[in-house]
Amino acid sequence: MSSDSPIPPQGQPKQLNLQQLAGQFMAGVQRHFDNLAFNQAARMAVTEASFDEQVKRPGIMPAAPFHQNFEQMQAYTLDLLHRQVIGDSLNLAGSVMNNVHLFLALLKGNGTNLQVDPEVQRQVQQEQQEFVRIPLDQKFDRLEKNYGVVCPLEDTITSLGLAMQALMQQNGMVGERQLDESGELAFELQAPREGQVVTTPQIPKDAIEPLAKVFRNGDRVLFSDTELPLVFVTVAIFADNLFGSVARYGRDLQAGE
Repeated sequence: MSSDSPIPPQGQPKQLNLQQLAGQFMAGVQRHFDNLAFNQAARMAVTEASFDEQVKRPGIMPAAPFHQNFEQMQAYTLDLLHRQVIGDSLNLAGSVMNNVHLFLALLKGNGTNLQVDPEVQRQVQQEQQEFVRIPLDQKFDRLEKNYGVVCPLEDTITSLGLAMQALMQQNGMVGERQLDESGELAFELQAPREGQVVTTPQIPKDAIEPLAKVFRNGDRVLFSDTELPLVFVTVAIFADNLFGSVARYGRDLQAGE
């Protein structure tokens, strides 16, 4: 990710350290990524024999007539993995937008003052409580309207919400409700450029490019084993853009722009 995270302005409360927050958030995304890799490795390594052995090990089943075979469980666990990854990604995206809004509101309310005014802090808390409650699409609108923050990956984050809707309400099948004007449910996953392997601790912006993924009416929401981890990479880059926006907003305020 970019390395230009800001040093908090002098008036910012000590407990609100943007660099620390960004580091903690990215560490959390990495844990989700690693957990997905572990689950994918386990799913790829399991055999029908080892599955049957585990099923029989307790010597009893809760409801044997409903026991699913190996092939059925492969499909079920893949569906469950998609729900987990997309659900976790949406929670991460919402969380980072909430945190970024709090920073922006404090910066806007306090300006260049060295101390946070108690009345400003009270107003910010009210604004934050409202922001946390509103739907994801309204969060994007609020950030752009009040702070000029535009989220480049907004459409893909929104598509994740629609994909989750299909998974939870339509057995994973894309329907009319999830389609845009072009009849698509489209994603721009962030991926390394073709033939490139990123080994640096932070992802250089010129090392990534969009990877298009499109579902149409009647398609099942299904990402490949390579694409699914890129959902977390995309959320990380989405968050990095937001943290950078806070940095620029703070610098512009201090410069009097």
